[in-house]
Amino acid sequence: MSSTQIARFGPGQVVRHQRFGYRGLVFDVDATFNQSPEWYDVMAESFPPKDRPWYYILVDGEQHTTYVSEENLMLCEETSAFEHPLLTSLFRFRKSGDIASRLVMN
Repeated sequence: MSSTQIARFGPGQVVRHQRFGYRGLVFDVDATFNQSPEWYDVMAESFPPKDRPWYYILVDGEQHTTYVSEENLMLCEETSAFEHPLLTSLFRFRKSGDIASRLVMN
């Protein structure tokens, strides 16, 4: 019997990677790991659980995105401007300052 996992973060939330320290913006969420076993063996150095949420992240100040397990992320309270080339194509900015996803990804 499997239990339903509730993601701690959602699209538009700014997070920080606990191990590598970079700031990121969530743009999509998988309820459980959704990459190949080969990807996991090479990229997931700490071998985090596959049965918990995983996040697609825009990396602040970089050109790339990344895929990160929930256990490696924490909420980031830093409010400085966020820079990524995909930012305006994935999100819109409300007058209140909130970030809203332009697309339903999953």
